Amino acid sequence: MKLKEVYETADGLAPFALSRELIEKYGHYDNSGVMLDCGREVEGVLFSLDLSLAAVAEAKERGCNCIFTHHPAIWEGVKHLTEEDTPALFACVKAGISVLSAHLNLDAAQEGIDESLMRGLGGEAPIAVMQQLSLGGYGRVYDLPERPLEQFVAHIRTEFETERIVCYGERTVKRVASFCGGGFDGGSLAFALAHGADTIVSSDGKHHLIADAAERGLNVVLLTHYAAEVYGLRKFFTRMKEKLTVPCFFFSDERLI
Repeated sequence: MKLKEVYETADGLAPFALSRELIEKYGHYDNSGVMLDCGREVEGVLFSLDLSLAAVAEAKERGCNCIFTHHPAIWEGVKHLTEEDTPALFACVKAGISVLSAHLNLDAAQEGIDESLMRGLGGEAPIAVMQQLSLGGYGRVYDLPERPLEQFVAHIRTEFETERIVCYGERTVKRVASFCGGGFDGGSLAFALAHGADTIVSSDGKHHLIADAAERGLNVVLLTHYAAEVYGLRKFFTRMKEKLTVPCFFFSDERLI
């Protein structure tokens, strides 16, 4: 199949227009879409959260000449395409491996990574969405069955298959605000407070935000960025695999989860 067909399949599940909508409506930056087109028929697709040398090696071993990433393989302008400056991308060029990335659109899509985080934590439907889009959105507040914080964190360890969790607070968990990736900022904290959340779940938390949340009596639960997002990417992979007509594989970087 052609790379364009892989793009169109992804676009049908997580429209790339959502990325542009987030940029225009909420001031985000993104670089989603085709990162590298080697001009060959796609014979296999490897899904990976990041473009890394380990992912490239796995693609070669699996016979895949296309890598589909969540995090953009090219974030900003590349000034030098060299083995030293851009090792994974350079390796793809040498091996003839095309690269496609779906970032903010996949975060915000219906059944995307942010919604998957909510569902993995036990939520079913949001009370409020922080950045509402024409389809889907980003940042959610929702109710859960009441439980002690320790039990909630234990559930996360099991469901997200990670031991790397940082936890602050001691309140009973009843209403959660979650933001996939590095979405814990002043705006999301204000959104959580405005909608009565007792717990915030995200990644990459900065000290002053954690301190502010603690001062206001909120629990803060921080997963690794990888664990919080690879969970939803796996679910997206399952849906994509059913639609693509070439072999598909998933790469999990155990160093990061």
